Amino acid sequence: MSDIKKDSEILAEIYRNAQLALTSISDILPQIENEAIKGEIMREHEEYERICGEAATLAKGMGLELKEPGAVKKAMMNMSIKMNTAADNSKEHIAEMMIKGTVTGITCLKTSLSEAEKIMSPEVKKLLNDLISLEESFETRLKAYL
Repeated sequence: MSDIKKDSEILAEIYRNAQLALTSISDILPQIENEAIKGEIMREHEEYERICGEAATLAKGMGLELKEPGAVKKAMMNMSIKMNTAADNSKEHIAEMMIKGTVTGITCLKTSLSEAEKIMSPEVKKLLNDLISLEESFETRLKAYL
């Protein structure tokens, strides 16, 4: 039973991570003037959507319901993005903001992987590793804009 609970917690974290990334991207895209970084961030959006879909499919198969991040958290993120980009919406600043969020996600996901690696189902572990790899590649690509 604890394996199912741990899988549900990891799936919830994967979904929450990707949903928060999608929210951030949706909030930041209108502020971006540089087409190159805008294209990069739009590609990231597609990958996060794919991860959300895979997490939702896995959860449904396990009889779990995944919840969206809270409205207050989303509103706070939106305000922070608007304030941060109002003064500076350069590609360097946008990249820095996105990298900070990505690194936070990587840190949380890797902590979960090390804590639950031995009891996770193979499907959940694969999705978690896929998201970690994706975020690490996003970080690397975003650094080119600094």
